[in-house]
Amino acid sequence: MRFTSALKMAAAVGTGALTVVASLPAHAGGHGSRAPVVRTITTKLDGPYGLDVLSRHVALVAEADSGEVTAVNLRSGARTTLISKAAAASGVAWHHGKIYVVLGGPGEDGKPAPSKYPPASVLVADRNGKNVRVLADLLKYELRRNPDGQKQFDKSGKPYDALSNPFSMTATRWGLLVADGGANDVLRVDPRTGRVSTFFVPPNPRTKECLAKGAQANPGTIGCDPVPTGVVARGRYVYVSTLGAEKPGAAAIYKLDGRTGKVLRKYSGFTSLTGVAVSPRGTIYASEVLFGAPPGEQPPPGFDPSKVGRLTRIDHGRVTHAAVTMPTGIEYADGKLYATSWSIAGFLGIKHAGRLVEVNQRAFH
Repeated sequence: MRFTSALKMAAAVGTGALTVVASLPAHAGGHGSRAPVVRTITTKLDGPYGLDVLSRHVALVAEADSGEVTAVNLRSGARTTLISKAAAASGVAWHHGKIYVVLGGPGEDGKPAPSKYPPASVLVADRNGKNVRVLADLLKYELRRNPDGQKQFDKSGKPYDALSNPFSMTATRWGLLVADGGANDVLRVDPRTGRVSTFFVPPNPRTKECLAKGAQANPGTIGCDPVPTGVVARGRYVYVSTLGAEKPGAAAIYKLDGRTGKVLRKYSGFTSLTGVAVSPRGTIYASEVLFGAPPGEQPPPGFDPSKVGRLTRIDHGRVTHAAVTMPTGIEYADGKLYATSWSIAGFLGIKHAGRLVEVNQRAFH
């Protein structure tokens, strides 16, 4: 399932949301001299999906709309473009002095965005973003291996759905892990050789909505596509979030053994998760880019897109939420929580609206 199919609502909002974006403050929730609960670090990003915080000073952001990888100074908000012309850059990771980028798959028409790099591939560059080359082709792997076992083509040779549409990536001691929402799997990529293997295939959700007629396009499939969207490693564990085909309650977070991919625990009952992060003490954070989006193809009059999206925190079984507009990339680093916001503003016809924010724990209620 292609992730951008979830954004038909956003595309229908149109450019009328521009006035809402222009009126937003630089941060929200501050009182007096206290730090704001959501602090804006930088603005004017274009489709900030992927996020990797390297230190207390620097983060890398993959901008899907502009096809750029940007280094952001976490103190000043200054931005430096490291990689460009990487269409649909959706995930980024720093590993042993190199930058790795994963690109999204072909568009809904089956055609890739204009780029000198193939869609659904992993790129590698040096620490300065130079000498970019293709490390792995995930679409080729899907065509050859098809880990989720779904039927790929109809009798005319047309794909039933997106074959491969990677959405996020993280670097681990076991290699690079890529959440491929189109292929419904998490893949492991060797950062040296580019060898691809299957790490985890989430089961198909079988909620009431997922078992309803028309819930799945691919013949022979029972339940919804899981659509993995987020992946992160913490210690010897890997956590994966899923979109759950946008069906209510069908999204989940899986805690896996990092070496084998075996499921150790499942947190279920969520809706449309798009990213996951974990603190050293085991607190889980997830982004919900479409939370609060109105149903249907057309939003109601006066619809405020700034109210769409939130972060969810799971702390020893207690679930709380923080208001962050349209978040996707999320990471916990050095005792702080970071997220991208206004990530899908491009689908609203709003350019340069993406942000990188720091979220205080006081934001969760």
